[in-house]
Amino acid sequence: MRLFELITFTVRVRTVAEALVRMEAALAKPGVGGTLMGCWASEIGQLNQITVLRGYADESLRQAERERFLLEGEAFGINAFITDLRIENYSLFPFLKPLNAGKHGPYYEMRVYDLVSSGLQPTLDGWIKAVGPRTAEQYSPVYAAFYATDGALPRYLHIWPWSTLEQRLQVRTQAVADGVWPPENSGPQLCDMRSTIYLPAAFSPLQ
Repeated sequence: MRLFELITFTVRVRTVAEALVRMEAALAKPGVGGTLMGCWASEIGQLNQITVLRGYADESLRQAERERFLLEGEAFGINAFITDLRIENYSLFPFLKPLNAGKHGPYYEMRVYDLVSSGLQPTLDGWIKAVGPRTAEQYSPVYAAFYATDGALPRYLHIWPWSTLEQRLQVRTQAVADGVWPPENSGPQLCDMRSTIYLPAAFSPLQ
């Protein structure tokens, strides 16, 4: 799969736990499309956010599920809690394969970078050279990276699992010191950078 969808719900304070219970039931219903890759609740960054990542074999399936989701109007059973809802389309970097479902976290960092108008291809060129050394055994794996195909463009999303926040700091510091990260020529492509740390829902395929 190369096509993905990221849905981000912002919910009312102290409703995250109940929202996740309702979402688990709703996502398991017959007729719900897409392959659930992960579901997380924000822990550091903007709080009270729940993010769902789903994959699709082709664009027609993604569009059909989008239509179902919007027209049904149930929002995975959490309408009463939602204060904001955002749906984004992403394509997987062509040289990456997402990690298999399983325990890679429990901390998942989602980094979203806004790029200059000509910045996507140079970003891909830098990543294809650097991601192998950066994800070597002495550092840490990346779940995957995706470029957006709607909304404010160009931008991309990369998701990093961490066993601890201390590991995150140690690995990031070491990778920079060793010169394996960030990718070559990445700085000039960047306009803005945002990072949020999430924890997986109990039913998330990624833990």
